[in-house]
Amino acid sequence: MKLSPTHIQRFENFLDLIKTHTYPEALTDLHSNLTQRMLEYFLAKCPLESTSKILDVGCGQGVALQWFMRKGFHPIGITLNQEDIAACRNKGYDVIEMDQSFMDFDDKTFDLIWCRHCIEHSVFPYFTLHEFNRVLRQRGYLYIEVPAPDTSCKHQTNMNHYSVLGKNMWASLMIRAGFTVLEDIDISFKVQAGPDVYFAFILQKK
Repeated sequence: MKLSPTHIQRFENFLDLIKTHTYPEALTDLHSNLTQRMLEYFLAKCPLESTSKILDVGCGQGVALQWFMRKGFHPIGITLNQEDIAACRNKGYDVIEMDQSFMDFDDKTFDLIWCRHCIEHSVFPYFTLHEFNRVLRQRGYLYIEVPAPDTSCKHQTNMNHYSVLGKNMWASLMIRAGFTVLEDIDISFKVQAGPDVYFAFILQKK
């Protein structure tokens, strides 16, 4: 399909609208603790060289960047929210304003993409997964964590959650996008609203 200038303009207007739906990701104990727990779990399963290039997609205010740096890595973060960018840069983190579906990195740049609670903000996650595949090196790793649908927290009703899918649907898209699912994990916990579940996937580029 060839997009006409009119199609492109409509699409860009739509992307501009979506950008206005972003919100700052302030640090919370829940997400800080889960990030540390899953990062430790991932690195125990998939150890990386200290020189590995790591991209944190949807880095928020730097919770994963902080832990990667404590482990001796030098990660790069991307986000669209200006408040998050400012917060990260004030902490000395390397963060760039960039959309997860339209990244400006060269092909086969990264050894790991860490994408925790971001791809559900994509209006076309299958396309986004192909973009992740593009910038990953051969045999590179991808960690994805997403909220489950239809829990007590009703994540599918969040203003900018456009792709809150079931676990099997996620896995199918990941495989079709060129990844091997090394492990999938249900992260179950309780919050004030009641029981909640996140789906985590450890993937490798074929």
